[in-house]
Amino acid sequence: MTLDEILKEINEAETIVILTHETPDGDAIGSSLGLKLALEKIGKYADVIMTKYANMYSFLPGSEEIKEKSGIQNYDLAISLDCAILKRLDNKEYFEKAKKTIVIDHHGSNNMYGDINYVNPVSPACSEILLVILTYFGIEIDTKIGTCLMTGIITDTGGLQYPATTADTFEYAAELLRKGVNISEICKKTLQTKTKANFELCKRVMEREELLEDGKVAFSYITTKDMEEVNAKEGDHEGLVNIGREIEGVEVAVFIRQKDNEDMYKVSIRTGEKVNASDVCLMFGGGGHPRAAGALIPGTVEQVKEKILKELKKVLK
Repeated sequence: MTLDEILKEINEAETIVILTHETPDGDAIGSSLGLKLALEKIGKYADVIMTKYANMYSFLPGSEEIKEKSGIQNYDLAISLDCAILKRLDNKEYFEKAKKTIVIDHHGSNNMYGDINYVNPVSPACSEILLVILTYFGIEIDTKIGTCLMTGIITDTGGLQYPATTADTFEYAAELLRKGVNISEICKKTLQTKTKANFELCKRVMEREELLEDGKVAFSYITTKDMEEVNAKEGDHEGLVNIGREIEGVEVAVFIRQKDNEDMYKVSIRTGEKVNASDVCLMFGGGGHPRAAGALIPGTVEQVKEKILKELKKVLK
């Protein structure tokens, strides 16, 4: 069984590294730290390596131990969390050089790039999958681990609001609440608190928001210049795609963000029931979930907008 194989590899490894996707969100960070803390309970120390992550997640237990790089080049075991394809894995060189690799994920577009793959696309968050795995391993979910994993669940379900949320998700939340995890505080810190830079970016996104295709598509953007002018830090762009999503009649919200003054944009798409966001993003080499997905597309703002609209027109008929 796959879970038994995963535990066997963990037990046999002397050096372990935990990796996740570029520009990690709450689920990526929460699942990584939750797994690290859980492994310590069975006497295994793991490095969590992330190039950058949003300061808003610094409240998570273990966040102070996140590394940007490691002196170990060839780990016995590399574990990828919440990342569908190797191309999007941050610091993927550690994964490629590891003696053994494990992929744990919840994206339907995952292409099974590990030696061992445990992928459940029905799960709303990678953190929820880890709850199941750690319970199977017999590892106690204490308040610290629970806080990390609940943060992943909260952020990937929009506070238990998104359609992917299941009855099991609420049951897990109830169990973690009983263990002392402060769910209301997690919601406040991750969903209800804006940095000043994020607030300023929100205003710019709203000013530029366009309603296209008879109001079915909302489109907006920010540039590297915008980020610099408001002194934005890593993570200050989080949630901006949801501004268009909240407009009445919108079936597809598209938000694009320039990468490092280049003619390249990070695309985020959120959809209702009629459009599969992952299918659209796959056309550009990206992917994700049916209701939330992303991709990288070269070009100017107008060129990227036209490329996306061309694909959306095919599915909005």
